[in-house]
Amino acid sequence: MNKPKEIKKLAKRIKSLRIKKGYSSYENFAFDNGIHRAQYGRYETGTDLQYTSLVKIARAFDMTLEEFFSEGFD
Repeated sequence: MNKPKEIKKLAKRIKSLRIKKGYSSYENFAFDNGIHRAQYGRYETGTDLQYTSLVKIARAFDMTLEEFFSEGFD
């Protein structure tokens, strides 16, 4: 099943923010931010996620949703 382009962009944005925050490992980022490792890994590979999960991810990056969506979704 092909993933919608928006989901691919979302996954790419999540991964790029993690790397920008200095984490080479998604597992360490997930652990440090109280997100289940396997679940976070799915977010970075483009598995659809719930709104509440997206809010939790934005908070882990110390961002509002507006800031989160301000790049990478053109």
